[in-house]
Amino acid sequence: MSIVPSYKPMEITLIRRDKKKSNLRNDLGLSPATLAKMSNGEYVALDIIGLICEYLDCNIEDVVTFVHKEGTSE
Repeated sequence: MSIVPSYKPMEITLIRRDKKKSNLRNDLGLSPATLAKMSNGEYVALDIIGLICEYLDCNIEDVVTFVHKEGTSE
């Protein structure tokens, strides 16, 4: 089984902070490609996660967790 990042906690944190992904793009200068990676559950650089944590004033687990990818086995 493989483990992949899930950015669902970030969605919840954005709602709690009354922010949207467009705020991340505009205020932090995140590229649309980075946001697309996050939407697709792909890895993004840790420094990007750090920027988001600082911007949202939260811990890393409020942005990303790791989950078992469905439909895979070893």
